[in-house]
Order: sequence, then structure tokens, then C-alpha cells
Amino acid sequence: MIDYYETKEHPITKKMVLEAFWQVKSNRGAPGVDGQSIEHYEEELKANTYKLWNRMSSGSYFPQPVREVEIPKKSGGTRKLGIPTVSDRVCQQVVKTYLEPKVDHTFHQDSYGYRPRKNAHMAIQTAMNRCGSIGWVIDIDIKSFFDSIDHELMMKAVRYYTQEKWVLMYIERWLKADVKKQDGGIEKRNGGTPQGGVVSGLLANIFLHFAFDKWMGIHYPNIQFERYSDDIVVHCISEKQALFIKSRISTRLSECKLEINAQKTKIVYCRNNENREESRRAGSFDFLGYTFKPRYCPTKYGLRLLTAACMSKAAKTAVRNKIRTFSIRKFRGNIQEMSKAVNSMIRGWMNYYCRFHKWTTTGLWFWLNRKLIEWKMANKRIGKRKAIRWLETVYKTKPDLFAHWTLQPPGNGKSRNPNFGSAV
Repeated sequence: MIDYYETKEHPITKKMVLEAFWQVKSNRGAPGVDGQSIEHYEEELKANTYKLWNRMSSGSYFPQPVREVEIPKKSGGTRKLGIPTVSDRVCQQVVKTYLEPKVDHTFHQDSYGYRPRKNAHMAIQTAMNRCGSIGWVIDIDIKSFFDSIDHELMMKAVRYYTQEKWVLMYIERWLKADVKKQDGGIEKRNGGTPQGGVVSGLLANIFLHFAFDKWMGIHYPNIQFERYSDDIVVHCISEKQALFIKSRISTRLSECKLEINAQKTKIVYCRNNENREESRRAGSFDFLGYTFKPRYCPTKYGLRLLTAACMSKAAKTAVRNKIRTFSIRKFRGNIQEMSKAVNSMIRGWMNYYCRFHKWTTTGLWFWLNRKLIEWKMANKRIGKRKAIRWLETVYKTKPDLFAHWTLQPPGNGKSRNPNFGSAV
């Protein structure tokens, strides 16, 4: 019997490729430069995965250019995403599945992004807890992080974890893959990694593990921080310490060929104690779509001044823009069809932004109810009062028709939950 490893150069099995496809399918995603969707790829799954396995295991696989897409940032501007083809995503998933178990257990406990059993809510909860006792915060923004990663340093970091030639070879090929711009032009890439690839998050964590996490642990082990990919929050006990640590971090990132965004990186005092001079510097910062600031919050002891994490203004603006793009006013269909069309989006927003201090989001849901009223007025050509009464009747009949009605029913603007208060 001929052994597998005698016939193929690299130890990649058909099972690895097939399992990678199912993982890619579960994550969904848009087509790449070839226009092939996941559904189209699955129509000839056996042939496609066999071809891919044959190319990967023989070393003859080369990635196609990634399709560049610009999406608006919540804070303004645009973010460039690189969308690989389905085949390239499957290949990346094969490498990720192999490499992730070897590296993840070495990462810092306060690194939360793109990791199994870690998520953004855990980072937000930790940051909120620490802001309650440590007043000073450095909100760090790395300028164009994914576009600035140095390939040589990136490969050096990967080699620390593995010497497998096929892993190193394919990661290097992905790093150097061309980018197809929105105008159709092809751009060669000598640095950075496309944000949006299956393996991009893992590579970012590997890079910043050495560039930031491990460096902080060696030089400043008592300084606490939370990092979600390239979003970093550092806690300091004084303004003097914050200024010093910010300077040292800036120098360290420069050594790793990264740059702090001076306009977006800031030092804030996120507590509000009237008995301390620092209260004059009370401020706020945004982290993962939440704004951290001192505010009065309802507790079992009544209203208390706490450092609370609430849905940020930028996130609310992004949600409103998404709803405007959907164009509720021009929707043609009944109210049940409307709820089916928008409920998945609403549930997604609520699951993420209503995890902490959800009562501060009621104004957003009140605005959405107003859009439903305007839709009824425009489509049935009735007055505002009649439209409001009609929506209240729908709510009484089907209170769960829209997901956000559990927080903000239509009508008088009062929250359904008696424990919710107005945002202070």
C-alpha cells in the first residue's frame, strides 16, 4: 500500500478541505473576483474540493486577487475590505484550523478579537469593570493597521509557532496576493493584509501578540488593558502614568513599523468624582461600538453614578443610515412582510447593543416606530393620529411582531420595562 505522504508533498487531506468548506459556508460571505457564490461552489462540491485539495497538497495553489470593497466607518470615512474567492476562503480556513490551536493558548487573556470562546461583550464587560476602579484610560487607535502590517515581521511571528513549509508558503502568498480595486485596476501589495479574509484576524492577533501584548507583559505587567484586534484600551492610575505609557506604546509600535493615529488616540478620565480635582477632566471614549462615560444608572439601590457602557452615537447613526437605506417609507407589502424583512437586522442590533444598559437605546427604537408610522401614512394616505392608533392596535394584537417592541412599544413613548429610565 502506498502511503499518503509518499504521494503528496504537503500533509493536507481531503477531509481537511471538506470540513473547511462547511465552516466557510456557515460564515457566509460575498463572492470574490470570480463572482462565484458559496451556493454555486457547492453545486459541484466534490469536484471543487478535490481540485482544491490536489492543488494545495501539491503546492501548486496560488490565490486569486482579492476584491476590494469600501464600507463606511461608524466614526466617519471608509474601511477597505478584501474579499477572497470561495476557493481562497476554503484554503485559508484549512490553514486557520491547523494553526489556531497551536497559537491561541499563548495569547494574552485580555486579547478578545477573533478568538474561540472570546467575544466583544467580554472585552466591553472587562473594560467597564476596570473603568469603575481605575479612572484614567488611553484609547489607542492604530493608523491603517491592516494596511500597515510589515510582511517580514509578520512571517517572523508566524515562524515562531510553526515551521511547516506549506503553512508558511500559503500565508506568504496570501499576504502578497494582488488587490482588484473597485475601478477594475489591479494593485500589487508589498505590505499589509486584506481585512476580511478568513485568516486575517488570526494573523492580526499573532502580529499584535508580539508587537503589543507580550511587550506590555514584560515591561509593564501591572498595566491592565483590553485588546480586540487593533482596538486597544489601556488603564492607568494617573494622568502622568497615562502620558508616559502612551509615549512608550507609540515608540514600541514604531519599532514594529506601525503608527498611532494621533487624532483618534486620546487620554480620558472616565470617572466623575466631585471630590477630586480630576473630575474636571471627566470624559468619554468609544470602544467596540459602545461609549464609556460616567452616567446615572438604575440599580437596586436607586440611581447611581457609574462608568457605563452604552450604545455609541456613531453606532446609532449607523443603524439609522442602514434603516434609511432599506427605505421603509417605500416598502410595498403589509406589516407582517415588513417585520420579516427587518426583524433579522433588528435582532442583530439588539443582541449586540442591548447587552449593557439597554434602556439607553429606547430613543433609537422610538425613532424606528416613527418610521413605521410614516410608512403607514404614506401608503394609506391617512393622518398621523390615525396611523399611530393603527400601529398601537397592531401592537396590542401582536406585541412580538417587531423585535424592538419588547423595549419600545409604539404609542406613548414609554418603555415596556418599568425598570428602564431615561438616559441621563
